[in-house]
Amino acid sequence: MLDICLAGTGGMMPLPYRHLTCLMLRHEGSQLLIDCGEGTQIALKRRGWSFNPIDYILFTHFHADHISGLIGLLLSIGNAERKDPVTLVGPRGLKQVVSSLRIIAPELPFELEYMELGAQPQESLQLGAFHITAFKARHRIPCYGYTVEIPRQGRFQLEQARALGLPVQLWGILQRGETVEYEGETYFPEMVMGPPRKGLKVSYCTDSRPTDNIVEGVREADLFICEGMYGEAGSQQRAAEHMHMNFEEAADLAREAAVKELWLTHFSPAMPHPEEYLEVAQAIFPNALVGKDGLSKTLKFEE
Repeated sequence: MLDICLAGTGGMMPLPYRHLTCLMLRHEGSQLLIDCGEGTQIALKRRGWSFNPIDYILFTHFHADHISGLIGLLLSIGNAERKDPVTLVGPRGLKQVVSSLRIIAPELPFELEYMELGAQPQESLQLGAFHITAFKARHRIPCYGYTVEIPRQGRFQLEQARALGLPVQLWGILQRGETVEYEGETYFPEMVMGPPRKGLKVSYCTDSRPTDNIVEGVREADLFICEGMYGEAGSQQRAAEHMHMNFEEAADLAREAAVKELWLTHFSPAMPHPEEYLEVAQAIFPNALVGKDGLSKTLKFEE
């Protein structure tokens, strides 16, 4: 099970009725946050999710509306008496950028661990139970989108375990993916586990022009959260000038990547009512909706 909350949906600057775009994912007691602009703390508080379980914070890029809220959030996490490290992931230069911001918060009761992304079009990371694919986007500065997957192992093959003569108390070890030594023999998980089953997949991309790399990075996602900076039909030229996407372009990506559902986000401050343009996206990709602050969903494994 994967809980998803699009806590904020704004681009460029927070508004009284719209916080900056940030996404929170929760799985098995661990939380992962993508982007942390000004006002992220307030957006998360309104949703009612605790700061303390945030183990991972991923940044798409280093424009202020995606990182300026980090220091306040880290201080709040520290005030919650956290001691475990927090892992930060982002483009090259992440540690330098965060270190500069920390001039006003030099002491934290926990360590920060850094993972800087390289030059590859796609890069895979394992963060606890979260399998991350970072894929390059196309913006004015280095920028990434992220796909977060929760893999699911195959079914335990009871008859195979019995046929091997393994005691019942060893079955759980193999189910956890560990090898077992028994009576001089080594037993591997694949000897008693069926093929992997379909997991869960959520993709997030803002501040980019459409690219084939995004299509490959989000392909067949259960949920694709993508920027729609501008809503009206025919706004591609304006979007291209500012290295963003409009509703039509986001919907085209969703259709081409064969995702199940599209949430639009990262709206221009000049677009107070993005829902007015939803039909523009749905004409291309029917299962699209306009994100609202606090929009939530729980994805469950298929039976």
